[in-house]
Amino acid sequence: MEDNRGLFEALTRHDSVMPVFIFDPSILNHLDRDDARVTFIWDQLKELDQRLIARGSGLKVGLGDPVEVMAKWVQGAGITDVFANRDDEPDTMQRDETCRLALEHMGAQLHLFKDKAIFERGDIVTSDGSDFRVFTPYQRAWCAALPHQLELFPSESMLHRLDPSPPEWEVKDLSDLGFSRSAISVSPAKVDPDQIARYAQDRDSPGIKGTTQLGIHLRFGTVSTRKLVSLARDISDVFLAELIWREFFQQHLYHHPTITHLEFKERFRQFPWQHDEEAFVRWCDGTTGFPLVDAGMRQLNQTGFMHNRVRMVVASFLTKDLIIDWRWGERYFARKLLDFELASNCGNWQWVAGCGCDAAPYFRIFNPELQAVKFDPDQTYIKQWVPELGTKRYPMPMVDHAWARKRALACYRNLT
Repeated sequence: MEDNRGLFEALTRHDSVMPVFIFDPSILNHLDRDDARVTFIWDQLKELDQRLIARGSGLKVGLGDPVEVMAKWVQGAGITDVFANRDDEPDTMQRDETCRLALEHMGAQLHLFKDKAIFERGDIVTSDGSDFRVFTPYQRAWCAALPHQLELFPSESMLHRLDPSPPEWEVKDLSDLGFSRSAISVSPAKVDPDQIARYAQDRDSPGIKGTTQLGIHLRFGTVSTRKLVSLARDISDVFLAELIWREFFQQHLYHHPTITHLEFKERFRQFPWQHDEEAFVRWCDGTTGFPLVDAGMRQLNQTGFMHNRVRMVVASFLTKDLIIDWRWGERYFARKLLDFELASNCGNWQWVAGCGCDAAPYFRIFNPELQAVKFDPDQTYIKQWVPELGTKRYPMPMVDHAWARKRALACYRNLT
């Protein structure tokens, strides 16, 4: 409600605006029945509904195919325009195009706006007009294009234009969606300038709260990207770079939608991945015998979050120590991560595996033991998630890292 481009445009152009949300079964049906993100969305919608009711309006919530639900609403209320914010994931773009055509057939128009990113699609391109495939020059171009002051889209003064007769929700409870309440809770969207200012020095230490954990709020729009970028620009170039990485991967997915399932670098499409299901289960469960890897996977399984430094270590272990297909890891993260975004998830997994844009060199293979010594020297993080460490209950390493490293290098060199 504070900085929402689609809402702002709707309120600017119309005297009566109905806020709506649609639960799409084509998304829900692929999720675990206690998925914490669904609980989070449900709670956020309830809170938003209360805020709208306090303004004399309310939120209309439906369940079903977006085209069918909107057709029912548009025809029933004589709606002429539908406003929303863009999302450039391939399936989402196809859905939006289907909705646009259906609405036009009913005499209504779909208006989509840029809201989740400062720059998207072809906003930042190379001198020859092509998309960037390397981050550093993209970052330079992104920063050069950033306005001195970002335009916000406040709606406060126009909220009296919201529809004054809020309807009842078509779904009464999470159970109506086929879900149960998750035991995983999500921290509120707290933007702490002091934490952001310390980000550069604290971000690599998983044993302390050195990251903001705002990823889920950026993902679902419960924090303003524009406000966060404006703050980061003033106090932390390193934190700002992380926000730019997010947009780098978003524009990359837009231009190369096949990276969701194919290696960006074609020569790596013949990589001899080992489809070892037993080894993969041990990685998922956090029983590999490598404490930092196991701590990260257990943190993910129990909280829906994993520290970013540890994400790189566990991804490297899966793809290079075990040479298990990066797609397996990407899909597991997609299932578990609260802050999952398709573009960043695919981009980062391909980066670690060495097959993506601006990828880490294939010979960059994280040593999980040295990483633990460097970034968790007191084992604060490891002991929190692997309390049986040092006892007979903790497994021996499932692979010799030195041998596994040589094996991975040999596989990569055959393709270069």
